[in-house]
Amino acid sequence: MAPYSGERGHELLQAQAHVWNHLYHYVNSMSLKCAVELGIPDIIHNHGRPMTLSELVAALKINSSKTPYMSRLMRLLVHLGFFDVEKINGNNGVEEGYVITPPSSLLRKEATVSLSAFVLEELDSSLLTNWNFLSSWFQGNETTAFEKANGLSFLEVAAEIPEINCLFNDSMASDAQFIISIVVKEYGQVFDGLRSLVDVGGGTGAVARAIADAFPHVKCTVFDQPHVIAHVPKSTKIDVVGGNMFESIPPADALLLKSVLHGWSDNDCVKILKRCKEVIPTKEDGGKVILLETVVNGDTDDYKSMETKLCFDVMMMLASTGKEREEHVWQKIFIDAGFSDYKILPVLGLRSIIEVYP
Repeated sequence: MAPYSGERGHELLQAQAHVWNHLYHYVNSMSLKCAVELGIPDIIHNHGRPMTLSELVAALKINSSKTPYMSRLMRLLVHLGFFDVEKINGNNGVEEGYVITPPSSLLRKEATVSLSAFVLEELDSSLLTNWNFLSSWFQGNETTAFEKANGLSFLEVAAEIPEINCLFNDSMASDAQFIISIVVKEYGQVFDGLRSLVDVGGGTGAVARAIADAFPHVKCTVFDQPHVIAHVPKSTKIDVVGGNMFESIPPADALLLKSVLHGWSDNDCVKILKRCKEVIPTKEDGGKVILLETVVNGDTDDYKSMETKLCFDVMMMLASTGKEREEHVWQKIFIDAGFSDYKILPVLGLRSIIEVYP
């Protein structure tokens, strides 16, 4: 070990800060969860103007003795970019008032497009516990760390425990409403020429309803497991079919799979896509599979995007046999499933629209 020096001391302190920064990342997540649970984004938005700390505490109807603690929570959330502060003239002279930012606007429970349910599901205590089994999973023989912790796969647990099933469905519907609103408004050309579409693994139907509303001429069907489609709201605009995508899929001009394949192994993805190919027309007749998935690209992804994609990859490793994939991995899957061509549109932030042609 090199003798101690001022330079080495500086390096050690930087290394400690790096360790601490990542060690306490969970504080950011859990503070965000707290804000969503308390409804702070909605309260500040509905206030209609910058909201002082005392006004926020009063609106939350919490004991005034908690005011200093709320100030500290909000200070962190402001630092993280979830809220901002503006100077205002108040009863006590110039004060600071909280305002929402684009990230916190997505966390309003009352918003048309909201990720609040997604936050609450991902940070639910019953799911976070599974991370404590990651190291022992590496040393064991279970398929996933989730299975190590629970004795069953995530899908099996969701099928047996209604609370987990509803939490997961609400989370997926929250994300679906968010992403499909952008696809429909800005990239609706992917639905051009279609007369029918099946949303494979469509959950509670948020995506299919959005497409049916935007393109009334497209007959939309939600296809998922029976215990999932039991929670699909009744609608005259969409059809609902229960089943197993490994066995058969309803036919249509196009099939849509949003964040489905990243939950399965490469071999399982090939099996699913082979089923897809069986029920769509030829490429010349407009047949295709539309994927909304992540494509990992170390050459073009910025640091933050890459970090998020890699975190998602490890999260998928924890709970499933799936992963986040580079383009060359996707390409091999498509070829092995018998498809002739594909096109990637990297237009959805962390995710892409991938059109796969038979």
